[in-house]
Amino acid sequence: MVSWLISRLVVLIFGTLYPAYFSYKAVKSKDIKEYVKWMMYWIIFALFMTVETFTDLFLCWFPFYYELKIAFVAWLLSPYTKGSSLLYRKFVHPTLSSKEKEIDECLLQAKDRSYDALVHFGKRGLNVAASAAVTAAAKGQGALSERLRSFSMQDLSSIRGDAPPQSAAPVRTTSKTAKPKLSRSVTQPPEPSDTGDAEPKSGQPSAKAAAVKRQDDTRSRGSLKKPQ
Repeated sequence: MVSWLISRLVVLIFGTLYPAYFSYKAVKSKDIKEYVKWMMYWIIFALFMTVETFTDLFLCWFPFYYELKIAFVAWLLSPYTKGSSLLYRKFVHPTLSSKEKEIDECLLQAKDRSYDALVHFGKRGLNVAASAAVTAAAKGQGALSERLRSFSMQDLSSIRGDAPPQSAAPVRTTSKTAKPKLSRSVTQPPEPSDTGDAEPKSGQPSAKAAAVKRQDDTRSRGSLKKPQ
């Protein structure tokens, strides 16, 4: 685990960041020798990273595997060994020069096929999306029409008849104690007295009292006439 971590740090720092900075300086200074040097390094390093992907899966059990990777990266970068320039001039450049036409044709065919495949799958995806949208719209419209048909005139009339009537405005009534007195005074006649005579109004003498008074007056007059 420690060897793997150290090898990854060495490859990241010394195999990637350090050459990237000096490549920037070569481009900035427009030095042809430095530019060619670092271009050869990046070609070899790209091949190294490609091979490393498979060797890490199948050769990681090999003793001193990660130490060998660190030593190989240092050999590529060393200005004394010039490993990247040596590998490029001895192996990579002759191989690519002999297979350049075949590689170009394969890349051109792959480019055309990828473009055709992209266009084909793009059109197919658009057709599928359009058909799905049309189907969804048709289903939604059909469901809406079926829902509207389900409401017949009978359903509407029943719904209208089931609606509760509006409550009338509250009527203001009198108190409970005043209502019986009012109805009794209007509907029932006055009760007669025990003597059969109506009660005299306040301030007026009754008829019986007037008759008694007349009798007293006549008696007093007769008594006054007898001594003569």
